[in-house]
Amino acid sequence: MVVDDALEVGSTIKVCGRADTPAAKACTPATRTSARIRKIQNTKDAIRRREQEEEVLTKTEKPMKKPRVYNKRKGAPGNVLTDLVHDDGVRNVDGDVEHEEGVKADEKKEVMVCSPMNRQIGEKSAYSMVTDTIRDFYKHFLYFVQEEEKRCKKDDDDNKKKPKSKDHVAVEEKQKAKRPDLKALSKMMSSNTILTPPKRIGSIPGVDVGHQFFSRCEMVTVGFHNHWLCGIDYIGAGSHREYPEFKLPITVAIVLSGQYEDDLDNSEDVVYTGQGGNNLLGNKRQIGDQVMTRGNLGLKNCLEQNVPVRVIRGHQSRTSYVGKVYTYDGLYKVVKYWAEKGVSGFTVYKFRLKRLEGQPSLVTEQVYFARGRIPNEVSELRGLVCEDISGGLENIPIPATNLVDDPPIPPSGCTYIKSLKFSKNVVLPSSASGCNCKGSCTDPRSCACARLNGTDFPYVHRDGGRLIEPKAVVFECGPNCGCGPSCVNRTSQRGLSYRLEVYKTPKKGWAVRSWDFIPSGAPVCEYIGVLKKTDDVDSNPENNYIFDIDCLQTMKGLGGRERRVGEVAMPSILVQNDDKDNGPEFCIDAGTTGNVARFINHSCQPNLFVQCVLSAHHDITQARVVLFAADNIPPLKELTYDYGYELDSVLGPDGKIKKLACYCGAPDCRKRLF
Repeated sequence: MVVDDALEVGSTIKVCGRADTPAAKACTPATRTSARIRKIQNTKDAIRRREQEEEVLTKTEKPMKKPRVYNKRKGAPGNVLTDLVHDDGVRNVDGDVEHEEGVKADEKKEVMVCSPMNRQIGEKSAYSMVTDTIRDFYKHFLYFVQEEEKRCKKDDDDNKKKPKSKDHVAVEEKQKAKRPDLKALSKMMSSNTILTPPKRIGSIPGVDVGHQFFSRCEMVTVGFHNHWLCGIDYIGAGSHREYPEFKLPITVAIVLSGQYEDDLDNSEDVVYTGQGGNNLLGNKRQIGDQVMTRGNLGLKNCLEQNVPVRVIRGHQSRTSYVGKVYTYDGLYKVVKYWAEKGVSGFTVYKFRLKRLEGQPSLVTEQVYFARGRIPNEVSELRGLVCEDISGGLENIPIPATNLVDDPPIPPSGCTYIKSLKFSKNVVLPSSASGCNCKGSCTDPRSCACARLNGTDFPYVHRDGGRLIEPKAVVFECGPNCGCGPSCVNRTSQRGLSYRLEVYKTPKKGWAVRSWDFIPSGAPVCEYIGVLKKTDDVDSNPENNYIFDIDCLQTMKGLGGRERRVGEVAMPSILVQNDDKDNGPEFCIDAGTTGNVARFINHSCQPNLFVQCVLSAHHDITQARVVLFAADNIPPLKELTYDYGYELDSVLGPDGKIKKLACYCGAPDCRKRLF
């Protein structure tokens, strides 16, 4: 079904199923709509109702109290972490709990993070703090990646400028460069923005069994393992004042990643080779005898004092920039140690560790074979109801599966389109003049589009283009620019790059996940539909797919929105009517015409973020809406973004506040969508 008053731009195709059937109506989820549209519609009803009531009150001379229609969300207070321990005990100066026998509580019981139900709305959980810290790390990481890309380009340009001689053989000089991830880690450590800097024994709040780290540096930033190279993390003897109840050193975490040739891993039982005498940066072979000191002595002391150790397993992965993914597999206790001659003939210490009971099942093996669960062909999918909801419009098929309904039904009620359509009364902005670059934009000093973004391009080349950080607005190259489609400043214009699947959920209707790993900062898809004037949107309460283009309001920080920082060119409209908020002028209606983005659900702790992008023109009120990855997203994890509702902002026809439950399941879930 194509919107009657719309001018079509690009081909359309009907999504599997019919929109006018009872089954189609039943499978249409109440997922996304515009808070502003709902407010406008319900405010009109409230005004009409109030006028009628005022007429009655005028006759009876009774005053009428004006109802509140719109409440802004309160700002979040400071970060609060609360640990819950199942046993009663006395909390010591380090925040741990001791029993009468003097044994630490986390030796017997796993320390848990406070449930979101016990926190006020706006307070961050430990999970959110871990997520935010890792996001901060990747922001710095991508910034230093960009620095390294510029350094390499400069070296290449300098080498090209050197005179070539037949009698002289050029010797390429490779300059030493520090790894971007180590630079990012140093930056965070110097600014004291890493999480839980003091070393902690036992579990770490916000990191559950099964949590995946995509580098050793990630673990350091959240205080999970404080060495980016060594396998053993321990509390040294110099910390006896902070840990008077322990005999130090004491080991808190180990990494199993195949660095030592004598390691033996049987999942629940581990034989771990101590540290020392290994050529870690070379062939990983043992080149000397180990001694009972540092981390080795820490493991021995763990055995004697019954202190648990966090165990992290590393396995090969193409998705990580270091070639490995590290999974937390829980707490283990050291049950035995001994010395023996290793494979290379040198003395090594061996430690046998056994996994503590009562923990979630091991997941490393499941993660390692995760890609094996993804079929090679769409036809192999269980519950397949549509092989491609785009009907061939996208360069990658988007299958739909349904294992919830009986009989299974496909998504329906929408015509799939690949590019925006525009209502007839929408006046398109004038085209941007563009830059004069040729081939590909490489120099931010000479590229006009790059200068609009501040001092540099917003993207790095790595992984096909990644946005360094969320910005108020991103200025991309457009149709009038001299560069080609491979330009890094056209990253969001290349269409789908990841294999997406639409699938049915028990409580949230249709949802979207990726078969591929998606790195943070990568564009996932654009929100496509019919661009309309907000005032022209009909009052159909069943249309749950209205997306306000509120980039201008976000840039101004109006209506409780979080203002994004960044050096970007501000449109002239920003300096006009700063004190007024008339709301977004335009919106995107994907109710009956849209793309895969319309199926993406809300989450109070999402893994995608909304980014306004300008390319063909520079009118912020009609910016493109693109969804980017906020985190490193593993395969088969549901894709979500925050719909941005303010609680108690929607009124029903009766004037009462409407409430809709949220089923996102995030630790910081507000329990209500609005």
